[in-house]
This record gives sequence, C-alpha cells and structure tokens, in this order.
Amino acid sequence: MEKLLLLGDEALAQGAIDAGMSGMYAYPGTPSTEIMEYVQRSKSAKERNIHRKWSANEKTAAESALGMSYAGKRSMCAMKHVGLNVAADCFMNSAITGANGGTIVAVADDPSMHSSQNEQDSRNYGKFALIPMLEPSSQQECYDMAFHAFDISERYQVPILLRLTTRLSHSRSGVAVKPFKNENELKLPEDKRQFVLLPAIARKRYKMLLANQEKFELESEESPFNKYINGKDKKLGIIACGISFNYLMENYQDTGCPYPVLKVSQYPLPRKHVEKLSSECERILVLEEGSPIVEEMLKGYLGNCLKVSGRLDGSLPRDGELNPNLVLKAVNGIPFQIESIPGVVAARPPKFCNGCGHIDAYNALNEVMKEYGDGHVLSDIGCYTLAALPPFNSINSCVDMGASITMAKGAADAGLFPAIAVIGDSTFTHSGMTGLLDAVIENTNMVVMILDNSTTGMTGGQDSHAVDRLVSICEGLGVHKDHIIRVTPLKKNHEEMVRIIRQEINYKGVSVIIPTRECMQTLKRKTKANK
Repeated sequence: MEKLLLLGDEALAQGAIDAGMSGMYAYPGTPSTEIMEYVQRSKSAKERNIHRKWSANEKTAAESALGMSYAGKRSMCAMKHVGLNVAADCFMNSAITGANGGTIVAVADDPSMHSSQNEQDSRNYGKFALIPMLEPSSQQECYDMAFHAFDISERYQVPILLRLTTRLSHSRSGVAVKPFKNENELKLPEDKRQFVLLPAIARKRYKMLLANQEKFELESEESPFNKYINGKDKKLGIIACGISFNYLMENYQDTGCPYPVLKVSQYPLPRKHVEKLSSECERILVLEEGSPIVEEMLKGYLGNCLKVSGRLDGSLPRDGELNPNLVLKAVNGIPFQIESIPGVVAARPPKFCNGCGHIDAYNALNEVMKEYGDGHVLSDIGCYTLAALPPFNSINSCVDMGASITMAKGAADAGLFPAIAVIGDSTFTHSGMTGLLDAVIENTNMVVMILDNSTTGMTGGQDSHAVDRLVSICEGLGVHKDHIIRVTPLKKNHEEMVRIIRQEINYKGVSVIIPTRECMQTLKRKTKANK
C-alpha cells in the first residue's frame, strides 16, 4: 500500500479525491487553506477534472458544495472556524434539506488563536445542527474519514461536519492511501422538493432529522474511529477527543496508559461507551481541544453521581491548545500553571514585508489623520491589519470580514467625521460589497480605502476575485465614477495620495480610494518562475 507524507489538511484532501469527490469549494483561511491548495496541485484532481476554484467567501463555497450534492455528486467545502460563521445560514439549513450526493463541511479550528479573532469550537455548530461530526486524531484518520464521511452522508442523506485543529492541520505524518473510487453519476434527488424549505416541507424534513438521531448515535457506537481501550487502574477513566488522544498517548509510548481510555473521534457522543467507562471508574477526565462540550454533556448524562474533570474545574486551562505536558499533569492531578516566557526571549511582532505598498498607503493616511486625531479609521482582516501595531498605530477596529465598511458607516451615522474604512481587495469581494451598497443607498459621508495587492495575501497569495474588477464593481454598486480613484502607493507619490485623501474626506458622500500595487511576495514568486 502506497504511503505519502502529508499534512492533516493534505491527507483530508487526498482522501476526498480518492473517495470520489467531484467538487471542492473553499475560501482561504488559516489553518484550512492547504486543503484546497492540495486539491489544486493534485495531478489526479486535474486528470479527473474535479472542480477546485476558490469561492468568493465561505457562504458561497458551502452553497456551491450543496448544489453539487443536489446533483448527486460528492462535494466538500473547507473553511476555518470563523468562516463557518459566514457559512452558517447554509450550514444550518442544509441539515434540514439533507444531502443527495455525499457532502463534507471541513472546518479547521484555531485554538490559541494563532491567526484568528476568536477560539470558537465548531463542534458547537455540529451539535446545534444535529448532524454527525468527525474529529480525526491523526493524519491517517483525516484520510480515512473522507471515505467514511461520504458514505455516512449518502446513507442518511445528511451533510457531515469534519473538524480539524491547527496542530493536526499543519503537522505531517505517513498516510497509507487506498485505490480511488469512481465519481458518482449525475443523479437528481428522488424527492424533488427535498431542497425546498417552505415551512410545510421544512417541518417534515426536521422530523426526519430528529428521527435519525438514534441512528447517528448507533453509528458512533459502532464507528472504527471511536475506541474503548481497557486499563487496569480504574481510579480514573479518560475520554480523549480528536488530537487530544495523541497528546495522551505521547506520555505512554513505552508503557501504555494504565487507565481505561475512551477515544472519541465521531459524534454524537457514543453513550454506551460513556456509560461503560463511568460504571467502571471512580472519576472521569475529559481531554478535548476547544470548548468543554463533552465535559458539559457528561454532567447531563451522569448528574452528580461521578466526578468529571477537565477544562471547567481547572484541571486543564479554559483556553488555548492542549499539549502532552498539560495532559500528563491533569492525569496525575497536578494543577496546571501558566508557564512564564524566559526574559531572554525577545518579542518579535509581525510586520509588513519590506517594500509592501500598504506601508506607503498608511503613511499617507496617517499624515492626513494628524489633522483629526485618533479613532477615525475602521479596518478589516488581512495583511493591512498589521497597521494596528507600531510604528503605524493607524487603525481602530478589526472585528470580522467586511466589518470595516459597515462599522465606518455606523460611526458616520453617529456623527463621526471623518469616517474611514480600510479593507483589502479580497476581503472586499468576500463581504465588503454589501456594506458599500448600504453606504451608497444612504449617501453616507465616508471614505473607503480598498488596499489592492491583487491577491489574498495573509493566507499565502491565493487568487483574489477582485483582480481588475474593483472599479467596475464600485461603479455597479452606485459609487460616482469621479469618486472612485486609483493611486499607486509609492514613496514618490506620497504628496499625491495625501492630497487625494484630503480631497475625498471633504466630499459629502461615499468615496472609494484604491491604492493598487501587487503583493511583494506574489511578485517575487512570479519573477522567480519567469527566470
């Protein structure tokens, strides 16, 4: 059997290709980006003509994947955890519509917020939607679960949530691959009204979803990914979810864990396994990456008849990633302590790349803002968010994708002048366009700066939907063409940019300034490739 050395993201992508996937949809977001990138590079995906283009955002990705499922083909969409917020409308309703061809929603969570605004746990969404979830503990399981997820999806006509975390997504291991399966034939649903969520149909579909809950639980109890491992010492029973199982076993590579362990990688929680563990052990320790979801569920299952420890009682930290040391301390009943960083380690905050056009754009904006004071610039998510740090200290917000324009509009509505929104080209086409439309409809007195580096820079330089389209999009949304101004952010153009920003601040209406210069990293790659 052939073995490949793969990241967790890549293993899932290869598994989906080999399991007969016909379409991959995604918007880049760390730590999920490499799933789509692997499919785009894959020779077999190219030979089989698997769809593998980036989507405008996570909502359009999820809806496109559901559309391919409607047509009977196997599909997958991928995103990071906050991307699931964007896709939530489709995600929640797809649990009611169900699936036709198998469909996977792959979400990579980011505990410890290495590159994210929050630390949310996507298992909450799966539990909320009442659909089966898979949480791999190894790269091999990432691969194998793609086959398993598509099969379950088609067996019960339901989408499957597959949850990864940063450490698994971005670490490598040998993965044994299987012979690939043929893609499904085009086949429309037998029930042609299955995807029509009129209330009368939705009520019927919801009852069907509820009726399947016992079957989903039985699937979990019989799942090859959930495992009860016996141990001699019954003083403690351990439930290890997803990658936390690896953290546990790393401490017992030579001796084996002396305590009974329930490995959980498929949800809903396998109740019979939990009851067996609780009946045999004096107390239970729950190891899970993210929220204390299983720990809270156990308190409902078991009441006060058994002590349950984990993130809620302080046995493990309430936030951040787990690791083998934290897990071992929790197993041994030692309270965790926050480890201090040695004084000799100097902090090195991220910064703009040398020669980045954003530097010149912010230098011009900062000069103008000296006349008005701090607190006027609402920003967004991307490379340009680094202007929150010294020496720029330019921006005053970074909340979610697209929020710069709508927050600046709200601030302008409240009377703030000037109100400046700063957004990137890819983020603008992701979720900034609707906010600009709101501003145009009300002729809000504000300036929008779209920093155009012709790529999705923060996640590695993926294609941007905005390339060569920004001016026409803004005109189409109703911005007056005289107040859509392109500039080239270079040091030699500093005075021109200052003049334009001042001029547009004084215009009573919506202005869009587009500083345009290609990302230095993508330019370097192109130059190297051309050589």
